[in-house]
Amino acid sequence: METFVVFFLNGLSYGLLLFMLSAGLTLIFSMMGVLNFAHASFYMLGAYFAYALTGWIGFAAALVLAPLLVGALGAAFERYSLRKVHAYGHVPELLITFGLSYVIFELVRLVWGPSNVDYRVPEALSGPMFTLVNAHANGLSVLWGTGDPALCAAATGNSCTQFPMYRGFMGIVALFMLGSLWLLLTKTRIGLVIQAALTHPEMTQSLGHNVPRVMMGVFGGGCALAGLAGVIGGNAFVTEPNMAASVGAIIFVVVVVGGMGSLAGAFIASLLIGLMQTFAVIVDVSVVTVMQSMGHTLSYEHWAYPILKITVSQMAPILPYLLLVLMLILRPKGLLGTREE
Repeated sequence: METFVVFFLNGLSYGLLLFMLSAGLTLIFSMMGVLNFAHASFYMLGAYFAYALTGWIGFAAALVLAPLLVGALGAAFERYSLRKVHAYGHVPELLITFGLSYVIFELVRLVWGPSNVDYRVPEALSGPMFTLVNAHANGLSVLWGTGDPALCAAATGNSCTQFPMYRGFMGIVALFMLGSLWLLLTKTRIGLVIQAALTHPEMTQSLGHNVPRVMMGVFGGGCALAGLAGVIGGNAFVTEPNMAASVGAIIFVVVVVGGMGSLAGAFIASLLIGLMQTFAVIVDVSVVTVMQSMGHTLSYEHWAYPILKITVSQMAPILPYLLLVLMLILRPKGLLGTREE
């Protein structure tokens, strides 16, 4: 039970990190109709900027400053590059963001080298947030939490699992970002202008609002969200030049499964994929083992044996893409998306 709870919390924290990544991409697409292929590269820049700033001004300041720097770069790219090709359609937009991702990749390799950097979890956030103890007494299993791992080690007949403090910090930051984004879009004048520019750009322009500047702010804000995800995700996983490629595909899976342009759909899809990938790693079950438990034995010479012996844990990396294929077949608009006419 304690393992289930910790894996569930790990899946939630990973899903919230995916939402931080996909929220910016969803916001940019819903506002501008641009699929930013360089979005994961801004995530990578956030991690590298935080690594450089942490040694200079500390992690707390880097947590604020690094996303702002990434957002400023994103706004500058929209103003001086993306806006100039916007009038030519979606294909030039895709190509220019695709090219930007390679430019950022090569620049990162030139500045920080081809190998991973020593971007670590800060000392204040290392260690366990709490320890779950599965105490066995009179044949019953009682789950309880403690902040002192020594209590678990001293107790006999008990099993315990620790939940990392930094994982909890990742979830708190992601939830804070979600709440702030919701308040900004629904309760502020800026949010009302953004929503108006989304649905009625000509009317918004005629009322005196600078719609191109709003678009630039939205693109920069979406890149800043990716940079924030890089700040808190780079040290939890690994910060190296290929980190953008490792998460780039999964971001688009989240956006498509949740529904193109739907923040609520991206949130649900992020949690779903995060939990699915986390729990799939520990499910060491295949069709062969299921058949054996039912009393049926499959011969090694059977033509389908190499496929049927594959376990769920071995398929964990491709499960999100299988979900994507099923979603495109059964519900092309996604969980909460709306099909365009």
